[in-house]
Amino acid sequence: QVQLVESGGGLAQPGGSLRLSCAASGSTFSVNTMSWYRQAPGKQRELVAAATYGGRTNYADSVKGRFTISRDNAKNTVYLQMNGLEPEDTAVYFCHAEIKRSIWGLADDYWGQGTQVTVSS
Repeated sequence: QVQLVESGGGLAQPGGSLRLSCAASGSTFSVNTMSWYRQAPGKQRELVAAATYGGRTNYADSVKGRFTISRDNAKNTVYLQMNGLEPEDTAVYFCHAEIKRSIWGLADDYWGQGTQVTVSS
């Protein structure tokens, strides 16, 4: 069994900061790309940022220069440092990971349960 456990959401004021964490646990042979997505009410889920095992990253245009994704491969953990938060960043943030459970076969997609981020004064 594989689980992604998120933490760090909450309420922040505009211009403030929050840091999200997501740890993969269970039977993991390798953890490939780890990503953060978000979904605001009435909107589709969108990619916020992604990081490969080797450290390559990419970001949605709306968060470039404000958010930073990083990962600790030894801990199978990914982080999202969010600075300069705006009300438009309000959403449920989901962790996603591509995980192989054994040396055989392809990686499967796993999702965290989601954590609420609310930006409001």
